[in-house]
Amino acid sequence: MVLALVFLHPLYLAALTLGTFLAVWSAGGLKTWGIYLRFAFPLALLLVAVNLLANRSGETVIWLSPPLPVAGRLAFTLEALCYGAAMAVRLVCVTGVFCLYSSSVHPDRLLGFFSGLAWRSALTTALAARLYPAMVSSLYSIREALQTRGVNFDGGSAVERAKNYSFVLRALLFCSLEDSLQLAEAMQARAFGSGRRSSYRREEMRPRDWLVLAGCALSGTAALAGFFTGWGSFSYYPRLDSISLGGPEALQLALVSAGVVLPAAAGWGWNKWEFLRSKI
Repeated sequence: MVLALVFLHPLYLAALTLGTFLAVWSAGGLKTWGIYLRFAFPLALLLVAVNLLANRSGETVIWLSPPLPVAGRLAFTLEALCYGAAMAVRLVCVTGVFCLYSSSVHPDRLLGFFSGLAWRSALTTALAARLYPAMVSSLYSIREALQTRGVNFDGGSAVERAKNYSFVLRALLFCSLEDSLQLAEAMQARAFGSGRRSSYRREEMRPRDWLVLAGCALSGTAALAGFFTGWGSFSYYPRLDSISLGGPEALQLALVSAGVVLPAAAGWGWNKWEFLRSKI
């Protein structure tokens, strides 16, 4: 994500997006990314359209509109179109990074990790995250139980429906109080807050973790070297730079791409080869 926000070169953005796609694919999150893209694609198209309409900095005019009453003649430039397309690719890449995170890291593991640092905040977050789905499940169960006893939630006047739903709210309040008491008893039975917190699952660094960190370090080092030397820079205004790369720049792009693709390769090896899985 950091590299996608730093680089503006189209080839770098394409390589980062491809690496993100491969990582999401190896993590089994393509279906989730499809849901993300339902919201990202319209926003990406909006970015391209707004930049094409509002930006007049480019020199290469690709279309000149007829005279308009207030705005005059609108000039659509190639530079504005390419810059908007680059921002759209960047948005898709960042969206894929967040999808990769949600597909790879379970929220309970994340809360368990932070509970060792700030256990009160982690406990509050876990209880708040559990509250809504638990209440929705109880609500459906209470509604079904009342319907089997002859309560009609869809018919009758508005006053009758409100009275019927008041039964649901009353039962939901009782269920919530009972759940809170059971949670308190469970915490007390486990001696919560009486001393140093123990952990059921310990996060240990394994060879696969070091492999992924090595890929991140490779990409970060190559990107840092390119940032200070000016490699990978690209100017869209007032005229597009050449998209071709020299020898050192191509090598830097290859190193950045290799570091980004390395986690996806490790994920595929983990899923396909039992021998590699036993080693990492």
